[in-house]
Amino acid sequence: MTVSCRERDWATWMREAMAGNAAAYRRFLVSVAPHIRAVARSRCRTLGASENEVEDIVQEVLLSIHLKQATWDDTRPVGPWVAAITRNKLIDILRRRGHYVSVPIEDIIDTLPAENYAPDLTGRDVDTLLEHLRLQQREIVRSISINGDSIRATARRLQMTEGAVRVALHRALRTLGNLYRGQARED
Repeated sequence: MTVSCRERDWATWMREAMAGNAAAYRRFLVSVAPHIRAVARSRCRTLGASENEVEDIVQEVLLSIHLKQATWDDTRPVGPWVAAITRNKLIDILRRRGHYVSVPIEDIIDTLPAENYAPDLTGRDVDTLLEHLRLQQREIVRSISINGDSIRATARRLQMTEGAVRVALHRALRTLGNLYRGQARED
């Protein structure tokens, strides 16, 4: 199952669950649990925590989803919401057990799913959209997204940290997406 299909199914089941459909809620939890388990297992390995923590994390995340389902904005993807809860519960459990975890912004950005949508833009359309960005953001977008340079090379050239480049790129792309969607509605 592709990420977009999974995301669509999860969102549909969660909406139905919030409307009181118990069967949809059960499908959502059964479907999301293996994903949570895989993320928790991977994070435990990365952070040097015992894999014995995985099932505790999964149970805490599922309980938190149950308690916080009203906080999910049904106009937004459910996957990042689940990922944020998973990350927070992992950190909570590890802290309670004496592990102290610092999660860099770079780790959070990389967990966001990329949309499989390629707009039909001309070079002039792209230039027009890029003009709305600050100079540094424009240079970062051109370097990475258009020229295909690496984050590391872009950071060196602009004398920035790689983390700062990632954050600036993320913000610039979000701004461009909002601008594009606004223009697409006007057309």
